[in-house]
Amino acid sequence: MDSAAAAGPGSAHMAALVLARGGSKGIPLKNIKPLAGVPLIGWVLRAALDSGVFQSVWVSTDHDEIEKVAKQFGAKVHRRSSEVSQDSSTSLDAIKEFLHHHKEVDIIGNIQATSPCLHPDDLVKVAKMIQEDGFECVFSVVRRHLFRWSEIKGVNKVTTPQNLNPAKRPRRQDWDGELCENGSFYFAKKHLIEGGCLQGGKMIYYEMRAERSVDIDIDIDWPIAEQRVLRYGYFGKEPLKEVKLLVCNIDGCFTNGHIYLSEDQKEMISYDVRDAVGISLLKKRGVQVWLISERRSKTISAMKLDCEVIISVTHKLPVVEDWINKMRLSWKEVAYLGNEESDVDCLKKAGMSGVPADACATAQKAASYICKSNGGRGAIREFAEHIFLLMEKVNSQERELNELKN
Repeated sequence: MDSAAAAGPGSAHMAALVLARGGSKGIPLKNIKPLAGVPLIGWVLRAALDSGVFQSVWVSTDHDEIEKVAKQFGAKVHRRSSEVSQDSSTSLDAIKEFLHHHKEVDIIGNIQATSPCLHPDDLVKVAKMIQEDGFECVFSVVRRHLFRWSEIKGVNKVTTPQNLNPAKRPRRQDWDGELCENGSFYFAKKHLIEGGCLQGGKMIYYEMRAERSVDIDIDIDWPIAEQRVLRYGYFGKEPLKEVKLLVCNIDGCFTNGHIYLSEDQKEMISYDVRDAVGISLLKKRGVQVWLISERRSKTISAMKLDCEVIISVTHKLPVVEDWINKMRLSWKEVAYLGNEESDVDCLKKAGMSGVPADACATAQKAASYICKSNGGRGAIREFAEHIFLLMEKVNSQERELNELKN
């Protein structure tokens, strides 16, 4: 859905703005570090674009690589000045500069790149609150059940409770908890920002579900966040389905793309045993694996990988679609691992799509998962593990639905 069309003609221009400075001190280039196979900033950009409530979606950055990733995900880029790109610069400074250059914007939805479990439905509800319900500022909070105590400063001091009576400690189920900002987003009308604040006027909070309230600030959070985003993150408009078939490009995915010739002109290629194990694990879990190549090679045919191997395929999409139809599958039940422009059409259609770390830029843009491993160096095994994790997400969703029905 086109965001501008969704907002309607003549309505206030609401822009999503993600601030992504290149000089992060905690984690270098944190904003584009892969999280569960997707650059961190990609998670929130996907949610913002798919919400359909913004007339424009922007990334404000001072870094070329961040600009490249932002454009790959469909966002516009505002190149922020060095004056608002310092360690001491505030978010408000960067937003005010953006508004100075984009006077058509009436409402800013400042979305934090470090909140990868943000969903479009959250943004749709917030847009209504600020566009239709008359609020000037809406910000995200999460409910926490934490008992707070005063900090001790000095010798022989004692701590005191700040939000409880220790003699009558409430049970969690008997206490509503407290609402705390989670930093996921801050929406504000232009006049508030120009007046020097992100929060003011007629304010209201938006309470996010706890499982979606993920904020990455320090490196130790990363593996925890990956597990959370795999379970609770937003993966696109279409619901995930169980994978029944993996199609993988041989050249540059199963192999590293190198061809070796002996003195008698015999061709040799190499592959990683980890990838062969990945294929075996997929097959054990009921996922069929088909390997495909544009090349005509006796070497490939002789590899004996215990899966279908199709060679001399110039146009992959019609061939793969023919397989899917014969197997009575939908594209949502297909995973595809590719690395070249010839794989792009299949990558865009597949329910789960991945590329090795060294895939071409066009293929990376089309894929939903970018492996940490290069082609021929464990990418298939890594993608197989990703498929298993997402299939567990599908299974957990089905269990939750069944529990609700019962």
